[in-house]
Amino acid sequence: MAEVTRVPIRPISRGSLVMLFIGIVIGLLIAAAFAWATAPKGVSVDEVRAGTGDNPTAEDVVFVHYTGKLADGTVFDQSQPLPLPVEGILPEGTPLPLQNMVPGFREAALQMQRGGKYTVEIPAEKAYGAEGRINPQTGEGVPPNSDLTFEIELVDFMPMEEVEARFERLQQMMMQQQLQGGEGAAGGEAQDAPAAQ
Repeated sequence: MAEVTRVPIRPISRGSLVMLFIGIVIGLLIAAAFAWATAPKGVSVDEVRAGTGDNPTAEDVVFVHYTGKLADGTVFDQSQPLPLPVEGILPEGTPLPLQNMVPGFREAALQMQRGGKYTVEIPAEKAYGAEGRINPQTGEGVPPNSDLTFEIELVDFMPMEEVEARFERLQQMMMQQQLQGGEGAAGGEAQDAPAAQ
């Protein structure tokens, strides 16, 4: 029978084990830092004043007062009061259908409640991304890769079907007022004519 030559294995020195352990820890820290730096940033919603009740759904229309700012504080967008001739048809604030909003705004709005005020930070990839949103006539707007900050007050929200029904009712009321106004003007002219004689 052939004899196997045995080669003695040298014992690992204690210093080598410590260096191996340190190398593994450093490798894990570098990998974690890289993952954190390249991970997409999320939307931040800070409550300034608490709201009440339910949250909107992705299919709702929200009525808000808002101011949108770039990272340097430049205001790029602001809500305008809705010039409605008849009060009580729609809530105060600018109506925004959440289906048509940038993903970060929609994500933030889904966390809000009626009457609440919020400060929202939206990373560029959940806003207008690499394209930005520039007005070609003025050159103003949101430059590419811009993070955005919004100050938002959620006045109210409702399903799109209800908003459409209320706008329809508003149109009907306006048409009735125009008809009544037209009849009154015609009647007023007829009454004035005999007095002039």
